[in-house]
Amino acid sequence: MKITYFYNEEWETSYVKDKLAGHEITFLKGSLDDYPDLRDESAEVLSVFVNSKVGKAELDRFPNLKNIAARSTGYDNVDVEEASKRGISVSFVPAYGANTVAEFAFGLLLTVSRKLYECIKKVQDEGLFSQEGLRGFDLRGKTMGVVGTGNIGMHMIQIAKGFGMNVLAFDAYPKENMTAELGFRYTSFDEILAKSDVVSMHLPYMKETHHILNSENIGKMKKGSILINTARGALVETNAIVKGLREGILIGVGLDVLEEEGYIEDETKLFFAPHPNEESLKTTLANHYLIEHPRAIISPHNAFNTDEAIRRILDTSAENILSFSFGKPKNIVIQKK
Repeated sequence: MKITYFYNEEWETSYVKDKLAGHEITFLKGSLDDYPDLRDESAEVLSVFVNSKVGKAELDRFPNLKNIAARSTGYDNVDVEEASKRGISVSFVPAYGANTVAEFAFGLLLTVSRKLYECIKKVQDEGLFSQEGLRGFDLRGKTMGVVGTGNIGMHMIQIAKGFGMNVLAFDAYPKENMTAELGFRYTSFDEILAKSDVVSMHLPYMKETHHILNSENIGKMKKGSILINTARGALVETNAIVKGLREGILIGVGLDVLEEEGYIEDETKLFFAPHPNEESLKTTLANHYLIEHPRAIISPHNAFNTDEAIRRILDTSAENILSFSFGKPKNIVIQKK
């Protein structure tokens, strides 16, 4: 099969070549967004990471496409409905880093609760070996609210229980068989907000979960709580986080994802667009407020990024492409009709 593969690091090309030996692969460094004039009449498979948007306009540039291999668990960067209309299947990586992302999420929580960033800066930047202003708080006995109990959410529950935390969980499709084994309780989203000292987001992004935490309901959160988000930025309305910090609802946040995060690295794409979106502009400004806020820990969408997890992603994606080429597709979001 003819594959157009957008890669991030040089070593990926030889790694993927070995996995997909016998197939014709065109490697392009970066994302599909970096090649606005690219058109490929012969490509049958498009392999992309989450930084590549694949919508109607992009699909028009690959008229012979049969499969999109999304190298991620989330696939909201791909217009799966439009792909389905065109008879294009979409495959994804259902599980590559349940422990990977959960470990990072808990790392963000510890950074907030024990003021680790401030500790390091005080020694490195100020040369002060002093505990002044660095008092944190225990996690043992506190309540963790886990929003979304897929693979990552379940692993987050296990870590929280290991720290001696009480755990509440919310999910549209609860796994009741796991509650006794792991020692947590399912409840409503409102109760999660009201009773949790820490709320950690682990939902997939879709229309139903867009801004599930927003300016209207953030006031329901327990005063003095912490928000952790390693899932998708648009699960939480950015202005709600700003409001939460300003009003003392949130005493800290740990965010590995932001709304409109694609514009942070190159804001000129937004500001000089023919028709800049007002909400995007506001969100980008709010992101700057958070980045500079002393009680906000922001990381660059890095929770997935370990050697082991990247190799699991590449392995599963290669398996998805091979299975599709053999006429036995696996891990399909929408199958060809």
